[in-house]
Amino acid sequence: MKKKKFNFSLTFAAVLAILVLVILIPINVIVNYYDKGYDMTPAGKYTLNKKTQQLLDETSDKHIDIYYLSLLKYFRDAEASEYLPLYHTLTQLDERDNITLTCFRPNENAALAKELDPDGLLGTYEGDIFVKCNGVVKKVSKDKIFQTGADGSWQYAGEELIASAVSVCASGSLPTIYFLKGHGEKTINEDDENGNFAVYASVLKTNNYDVQELDLNETGAIPGNAKIIYLAGPTKDITDKEKELLLAYADNGGAMSFLIDPCETKGRFENIEYIMEQFGLILDYNIVTEKTPANMLEDPDSKQSENFFRVQYPAGANSGAELTQDLTTDLNLQVSDGKFIAGIAYPRSMTEIPEDSFPAASYVERSSIIRSVPDSDGNYTTVSKSMGGDANTAAEADERLSGMPLDFGYYSFNKKTGAKLIVIGTTSVIDQNMSTVSLSGSRTLTVFTNTWLYDSEIQFGVGNKINAYDHMIFKGSKDATGTIVLLYIAPAILACIGVAVWLKRRYS
Repeated sequence: MKKKKFNFSLTFAAVLAILVLVILIPINVIVNYYDKGYDMTPAGKYTLNKKTQQLLDETSDKHIDIYYLSLLKYFRDAEASEYLPLYHTLTQLDERDNITLTCFRPNENAALAKELDPDGLLGTYEGDIFVKCNGVVKKVSKDKIFQTGADGSWQYAGEELIASAVSVCASGSLPTIYFLKGHGEKTINEDDENGNFAVYASVLKTNNYDVQELDLNETGAIPGNAKIIYLAGPTKDITDKEKELLLAYADNGGAMSFLIDPCETKGRFENIEYIMEQFGLILDYNIVTEKTPANMLEDPDSKQSENFFRVQYPAGANSGAELTQDLTTDLNLQVSDGKFIAGIAYPRSMTEIPEDSFPAASYVERSSIIRSVPDSDGNYTTVSKSMGGDANTAAEADERLSGMPLDFGYYSFNKKTGAKLIVIGTTSVIDQNMSTVSLSGSRTLTVFTNTWLYDSEIQFGVGNKINAYDHMIFKGSKDATGTIVLLYIAPAILACIGVAVWLKRRYS
């Protein structure tokens, strides 16, 4: 009697289908219920970095308001897919109990926009982000949230910037720039008749700094939130007490900016000079003019003047590979494009201490950032006249410093302590009464130096997040063909063989 064959394939398929339903349906229900997603991007673009999470845990006792000057619904548009990292950052921040996310369009809620920027200094534009905590408000510009790297890569910097803003606001104070007073300086007070630096102070505020005046002789200490100390336009020397305070500040990695006009001093700025010497720099007691018309620029009355003249910005790519700092390359590109004019007005000059006479030279880096330019024949035609100082400085200024290359600005960086110093031989670059397009380049450079001295967009440590792509390198077409066969064609052949075997045996 012939044995009857039993076909288990249908039964097996039915059992397998039931098992799949029994397993997958509950899993799908659970996943949908908890709405749990997994960020598989190498840079973690869609999840908060551990450093950000730690910061949020440390500030969980503070109420933080985050304002996004747009609407989240725009992220649903297909063309907004590349902006999704920002969406996930904002929504994950909003999940925190102590954080309130408010989304609005500034043109539809002008009152709230005015509340965030009452003085109109920061600007409230579609796509900007504001962070508010402890009465401190910090702006994250829309133009910085997504950036293009040097290699052309699309980079997300939003989490880094927002985390930095949260850190600053939670501290209770914006990074503060202090202008020293008590030495005959003009002020940053716009209501003062000598408030020539008020407009420049407003520019600093737009870059997320607070700006205050400071009398060190009265306070006897430099505030803990001081990120940059300005000495702008003194007509008399600082005191011994101030010198010691500034030296101690520098020893702790402080940053200073000295803008020192030519002036008729009684004797020398001995204490100011002493601080500069620690950074390897020497101050000249002169005023410099230009005698070549081709190098002269226009003054505020649109008249060509010997006191306004062309300069160059050497530090950076033009100064040699040994330098680690680069303050001027970007500016030089904009000067060459005609956006700015490289000019200066009413300056004094300065120079470096020779390395063999400078004990700290091994760990102090310094370089000129503003220098005179020659005429078309390669001759230097600036004229130096003594001003202030003593008999020795007068002889130096009148007898040696004319008709030679002169430096009007320097940076100096102490790699051992982290101290930084900018010295520029004029305040015309920040004086609103000297406002003229002829000085646009040097004014912009002065603003740029603040970022070098202390970046108000502090690097919190998250870094920019970029897309990562895997790639293969083939030695030749034969190598590439072999890889294609191995990865694609061979699996396809095996799949076809498997289907053929199944078709042949499906009724056996």
